[in-house]
Amino acid sequence: MVMRRRRTPDGAGVGVTGAGSGLGRALVERLAGRPDAPLVVGLDATPAPLPGVQWRPADVLARDLATHLADLRTVVHLAVSYDPTAEAGARRVRTVRGTRAVLEAARKAGARRVVLVSSLDVCASPASDESLPLDEDRLLRSDPDSALTGDLLELERLADHATRTGLEVLVLRPAALIGASLGPAYDSALLGALVAPRLLAVRGTEPQWQLCHADDLLSALEVAALGDLDGVAAVASAGWLAQREVEALTGARRVELPASVVLSTAERLHRTGLTPGAPAELDRLLAPLVVQTARLAEAGWEPAWTAADALAAHLAARPSPGGRAGSYTAAGAGATVALVGTAALVRRARKRRRGR
Repeated sequence: MVMRRRRTPDGAGVGVTGAGSGLGRALVERLAGRPDAPLVVGLDATPAPLPGVQWRPADVLARDLATHLADLRTVVHLAVSYDPTAEAGARRVRTVRGTRAVLEAARKAGARRVVLVSSLDVCASPASDESLPLDEDRLLRSDPDSALTGDLLELERLADHATRTGLEVLVLRPAALIGASLGPAYDSALLGALVAPRLLAVRGTEPQWQLCHADDLLSALEVAALGDLDGVAAVASAGWLAQREVEALTGARRVELPASVVLSTAERLHRTGLTPGAPAELDRLLAPLVVQTARLAEAGWEPAWTAADALAAHLAARPSPGGRAGSYTAAGAGATVALVGTAALVRRARKRRRGR
């Protein structure tokens, strides 16, 4: 999709789905607290009254959804699940069917713009000769690496189709999200790797961590809700971290393996059901993805957090890792990384014992 700028008319309302909790609630609070606040409409089946917010009890899957979008110029759709631990079928209904319903209702109601939140995980891995940071206009993955990525790929396809009907759609693609005050349901699956006894690295490749603090996503959503951008735009906290910097922050040591061993171990773990993640989830170890945030910057946005500060805040807030090994099986891509690293350590220990 091509990024365009358009003048924002005065007196336009902004509606936010999923406004009763999580990211949606945080956004309506932020918008309503502005001195130049527009009409802010919270759309949720369970309203959470807040000063300056007009509530409309709307379920995104309800047949009368379009009637609740009257008088809105922009709809920010946040009634979406980004939780890699959620039941896959229910999450897909919420994310895919809900997004389709919101886009269609917005078109029927005469809303001009819809803002969606996807993820940089939908982007294809870079070629070996591409230098970081990469341009925001990246091709999508041809195949999802997890059920959650599959949901978001479908969300992006729905957005692309909606633009062909005349609706303006902006898709924000945050880097690995650190949920902070929003809770662990918004944390990127990548963070699951941090519960492992070692951080995995593929020999000959230095993994790179690009992160997005929830506060930076919220400020980007504010710019998106009140502005005039459409197309796609990446969102990330400032800078990125080589894995050696992550290791220094966490105190973790690395286990470095050949790519063939990493992929074969991941395949074996997936085949035996120890992790739901497919070996393709390890693409980011083999080909690190770090993307520019130029389009939002051109619109006046800048992050408040650095990647290092965001990770440090996450580490300070998380509970002790003791006794959390069982969580590997539920944490998506991070779990795959964690389990492959753990399996490698076990195999090394066995080889040492046999050599005695």
